[in-house]
Amino acid sequence: MAVEGATERAIFFSTSDFADAATYTPAGGSAATVNGIFDKDYALADLGGSVGIGSNDPRFICLTSDVSSAANGDQIVVRSVTYIIRQVEDDGTGLTTLGLES
Repeated sequence: MAVEGATERAIFFSTSDFADAATYTPAGGSAATVNGIFDKDYALADLGGSVGIGSNDPRFICLTSDVSSAANGDQIVVRSVTYIIRQVEDDGTGLTTLGLES
């Protein structure tokens, strides 16, 4: 059970506070604006040698109700960059994390 409710989520996903507005387009569907938190962590993978491989791990966290039909291969445009959705993780509390690839 989530600690926050609809009121707290409205603040969290407000574009005047923390969130970015993005354009989500399901394959074969119409585009819609969704608000969410964009994160693009830097990760360094150790492959067993003396030099690691660096990469970004972009993701977009939003309300599940806004992307209830999200699937691998759908598109989302965040901060003027088009991403392909490669992973959809519904956490069961009303939030979904979309794993992205540019």
